[in-house]
Amino acid sequence: MTNVNRRNWLKSSLTMTAGLMTMGYAGASTKFEEGSHIESILPKKDRYARLTSNENPFGPSASAKKALKAAIDDSFLYPREYRQTLMSLIAKEEGVTEDHILLGAGSSELLHAAARVYGGANGKVLSADPTYTSLVRSAEMMGSEWVKIPLDKQFDHDLSTMEYKVKPDISLVYLVNPNNPTGKIMTGDEIISFCDTVSAKVPVFVDEAYWDYMENPKGSTTTACIKKGANVIVARTFSKVHAFAGLRVGYCIAQPEVIKKLAKEGPRNTLSGPSMSAATASLVDYEFIKYSVKMNNEGKKFVYDVLEKTGHDYLPSHTNFILFPIAMESEDFKKKMLAKGVGIKSMNVAGQDYCRVSMGKMEDLEMFADAFKQVISTKINQS
Repeated sequence: MTNVNRRNWLKSSLTMTAGLMTMGYAGASTKFEEGSHIESILPKKDRYARLTSNENPFGPSASAKKALKAAIDDSFLYPREYRQTLMSLIAKEEGVTEDHILLGAGSSELLHAAARVYGGANGKVLSADPTYTSLVRSAEMMGSEWVKIPLDKQFDHDLSTMEYKVKPDISLVYLVNPNNPTGKIMTGDEIISFCDTVSAKVPVFVDEAYWDYMENPKGSTTTACIKKGANVIVARTFSKVHAFAGLRVGYCIAQPEVIKKLAKEGPRNTLSGPSMSAATASLVDYEFIKYSVKMNNEGKKFVYDVLEKTGHDYLPSHTNFILFPIAMESEDFKKKMLAKGVGIKSMNVAGQDYCRVSMGKMEDLEMFADAFKQVISTKINQS
């Protein structure tokens, strides 16, 4: 992150996000809050390494910025043409017709729409735990039950148990691939086989927010199931590899009758013309996507080396963040890192404390490494 003073960083962050979003990865033994009360403990430093929210610091692309600026002059118009252009391009890229596509302001709107369609007092949403919980939390707020299937000892989805637990009263199965906060994946063969089988009984929603960072994205997506007619919903976002976290563009792919249901409960013309124009440019900027992935992989390699040299295990990641266990209470660790100007996320899973660090520019990761070594050195000296 470029150098900014504390006051200006806070002002710009709050303006862009209208307050930091709170989101939990929470099972019976898991507590992980996104951005909770961070403003009250920000360090009084000129520089802050924001490695908290899995943002992509290398974009948006030059082509997206150019399209964004060009579209501003048309901002007095309702953005029908921009919407149609983006819809047509997504349909072409995904190999489906436009009635299979629904746009949203990021994928969050689409997750909440699914919660409204498949949740309610009689709903039961089945998912892994821990995972990204925006959808299941929304469903719970509407009276649904969250059926949690713990990840296995390797932090992988226990797909056989999940399939076994799919009973007639389950209203939706929710999968995140790659998973957040672990960064692990279900391979294309295993998740496609699961979706083909389970979607014959109950709708399956697959959140592919970090899909672009996988080694073989096109071989790992479950859009193939949709093309075969399966009752599968796939959500994508421009917030990660395209670096649109502040521009808010996402979409989902599903059967046309499902799209109609989601549209009734979800987003209606919530995207701006400039954002959709920028997304249209970014979607086919394959060189920028390759660049983003390359820079992200270089960042992961640097952090892996830091963790290995300090004797820390970690989960190899297929995303733009890394999860690793720490020998310190998670909240204490987060506060000590923040006091040194480095923001990270922390959690406790089944009694073990973890840190999740997002990839940033190399100067931010170097700042993380220095702070991390100092914090764990303090812990060792106190032991």
